[in-house]
Amino acid sequence: MKKTIFNIGFLFCTALMIAPSYFIKSKTKPVIIGYVGGFRGLIATDSIDVWRLSHINYAFVDIKDNRVWLHNEATDTVNLRKLSELKKINPDLKILISIGGWTWSKNFSDATLTDTSTRNFALSAVDIVSKYNLDGIDIDWEYPGMIGDNNVYRPEDKQHYTTLLKELRKSLNDLSLKTRMKYYVTTAVGGSQNYIDHTEMDKVQQYTDYINIMSYDYAGGWDAVSGHHTNLYVSSRDSDQYSAHRSIQAFIAAGVPPAKIVIGMAFYGKGWQMESTDNNGLYRKALKSARGGGFTYLKDSLVNKNGYKEYWDAKAKAPYLFNAEKKIFISYDNERSVKEKCKYVKQYHLAGAMFWEYNNDKKGYLLKVVADKFKYVKENK
Repeated sequence: MKKTIFNIGFLFCTALMIAPSYFIKSKTKPVIIGYVGGFRGLIATDSIDVWRLSHINYAFVDIKDNRVWLHNEATDTVNLRKLSELKKINPDLKILISIGGWTWSKNFSDATLTDTSTRNFALSAVDIVSKYNLDGIDIDWEYPGMIGDNNVYRPEDKQHYTTLLKELRKSLNDLSLKTRMKYYVTTAVGGSQNYIDHTEMDKVQQYTDYINIMSYDYAGGWDAVSGHHTNLYVSSRDSDQYSAHRSIQAFIAAGVPPAKIVIGMAFYGKGWQMESTDNNGLYRKALKSARGGGFTYLKDSLVNKNGYKEYWDAKAKAPYLFNAEKKIFISYDNERSVKEKCKYVKQYHLAGAMFWEYNNDKKGYLLKVVADKFKYVKENK
């Protein structure tokens, strides 16, 4: 993630599509969107807690020859069918395909270069939705108009990103006329001002149901100094001034209604090998990255165990672990921090919360907390 200080300036937004108005409290429960990774192979769908989720975003679907395609067809087809069958258990559950991700965002720029290619891209995505009885499409274009993972990018990506979402909305609306079903268009966005500057969020929001802000990875092994990677507020010692709150307020200023914004939660940690034990590793010089791991692993194996001690940054509303002997620092979300994020969702009347990634917390420690705060009830049927 490129580090850019936020510039908060309010932009006018329209309500062309389906969003509630600014600051009107929703009468429905906040959404809980879980990204479920198909990149590992077959998914154990019978272990998914369907009563504590409103949406599952299947990650990821790839792009080839300017069309959407199932990169791992042998397992993707099985996964999508089994995920769709979960709706028989919980009829309110929605299943979306998530297209792109960090590795597979390389071809978005080419695929959206012309009106014809964009239309064909949208139709190929809708074909998958229709074939597997799914409920919509999530676009995870990680770096429109920006350098990313060896990607093609162009200045025109800024407008083409909007056009893509508009075309997806149109194509899904056409499908809806045939099926009488409601379909969703969502997008996952980077939490930086740089991302906002390379997109047209005031226009993008017109065609989307939810904008999932990836309010994590604010810090990582690429940094020379450790830090919180998914903090709610800015820490007193953070020179980069990153936080979920700043990201969300920047997107609101860019024209996104709060009722469409989904806050991101990290069900995993980021680790650093530190140079010293000073300040328990927080905001100090790092030598290299270290293993973080999923939250189930962190809670069961490291939190106040095996030489690791858990600390709490009261200003940032963020936990961290430090092993003084090994000089390893880990930033992550825990039960306390996700409670704070849930409280924030209610305070600012946001759409809800999303998390990456389901398999990182196999025991459901964090999901249970989020579902409880949003008053989801697990039904044993």
